[in-house]
Amino acid sequence: MNLQPVILSGGSGTRLWPLSREKHPKQLLALDGGESMLQATARRVTDVCGSLTVAQRLIILCNEEYRFITAEQLRDIGLEDQTLLLEPVGKNTAPALTLAAIAAVTQQDDAILLVMPADHVIADKTAFQTAVESGLEQAKNGAIITFGIKAHRPETGYGYIKMGGAIAEDAIYAIDGFVEKPDLATAQMYLNSGQYLWNSGIFMMRASIWLRAIKHFNPSMYTVCAQSMTNAKSDCDFVRIAKEDFSSCPSDSIDYAVMEKLNATTDLGIQACVIPLDVGWSDVGAWDAVWEISEKDAQGNCARGDVMMENSKNCLAMADSRLLVCLGMEDAIIIETPDAVLVTNKANTSGMKQVITRLKAGQYKQTDNHRKVYRPWGHYDSVDSGEHFQVKRIVVKPGGRLSMQLHNHRAEHWVVVSGVATVTRGDEVMTLQPNESTFIPLGVKHRLENLGTTDLEVIEVQSGTYLGEDDIVRFGDIYGRADA
Repeated sequence: MNLQPVILSGGSGTRLWPLSREKHPKQLLALDGGESMLQATARRVTDVCGSLTVAQRLIILCNEEYRFITAEQLRDIGLEDQTLLLEPVGKNTAPALTLAAIAAVTQQDDAILLVMPADHVIADKTAFQTAVESGLEQAKNGAIITFGIKAHRPETGYGYIKMGGAIAEDAIYAIDGFVEKPDLATAQMYLNSGQYLWNSGIFMMRASIWLRAIKHFNPSMYTVCAQSMTNAKSDCDFVRIAKEDFSSCPSDSIDYAVMEKLNATTDLGIQACVIPLDVGWSDVGAWDAVWEISEKDAQGNCARGDVMMENSKNCLAMADSRLLVCLGMEDAIIIETPDAVLVTNKANTSGMKQVITRLKAGQYKQTDNHRKVYRPWGHYDSVDSGEHFQVKRIVVKPGGRLSMQLHNHRAEHWVVVSGVATVTRGDEVMTLQPNESTFIPLGVKHRLENLGTTDLEVIEVQSGTYLGEDDIVRFGDIYGRADA
């Protein structure tokens, strides 16, 4: 029986704004300056499964808005041939797991699913692997296992799992119940009792067992998910879940949809179990949590990018595009990006929800995407703009090709900085070397592509009455896009 890793990568994680955005969520961030959280999670599950029988491909649930950068990040760490299921709308974790279970059964009969969010940190991978191995026999025998984190403080931001009696020698326990996020006094009581674990959102079960449970407790969810998978379409590296079907799916979490109900029935013969974990876990839910997990200097400061600390302590400072100086700061969080800066302190990070609400109400574009926007062919960075003009730095990776397109409201000037550009302009095809340029008049079909072996960098100057990204009429796209 194969162990099938399933990564849930559909969340937005806007509490880490301005680094996280709606179309660039926290799992795609490299918070430690190295790999992104998605990449670290993918490595973790493949490493954990390395000594076991494992399916060849990961199953990853991903929002279609950031499908290309998700696939690119996986390719960057050598995971090119994966199953990426694109959710057209977010419906919480239970439908996502149901889609993954259907895909797993289709691909390889009845695998054991190891299900985990893409945006969590686990420091001790060896201890995590030991815990997974300890639960395999129970999972094979039909149990649904969740992993609970040993509480180290009276945390009010997590749900809790109450442990029941031991059911196996390898520290596996029955579940006495799930409880919501407590107040401080209740959290302290949970901590003192030693009977409660933080709810991690990590699960393990046979695919058929999950499908049996969801059919029983929420048959309409199963029916919609099954129909959505039947009508799904393959699109390059992705499996597009049918939106017309999936939009009607009930929205619910794994806990609410199944786990909490298993305790109340014996009809299914499925046991809910919990394995305690002490592995340096964090869900990195806010900026104070980022400071907690980060490497710090002697003054308790964590600095990333071009940051200078002077007479400051216990601060987190990240600079992306310019020098950031912290003078006389304590417990401060300063996050600088090219188009937004956050200044707060560790005690106030829970207020980010209200900030995001106000930004969205004010229609600030900084909630949606970064100045640098990723595309399947590379990326572009909007470096300057004003009335009737915009300047972009475009990078096209080797083999990348933009769609054949035209614009009704703008003209474009292209200057090649590095690499070699192949440009189609109307009926003309030309090759541009560094320091050479061309002009694309308004309304003329055109395309930019990189047939070389190194990155192509182009400076694009747009001019016209309207410069929005929706002023694109496509005539052909190798990536199957109609809208991006």
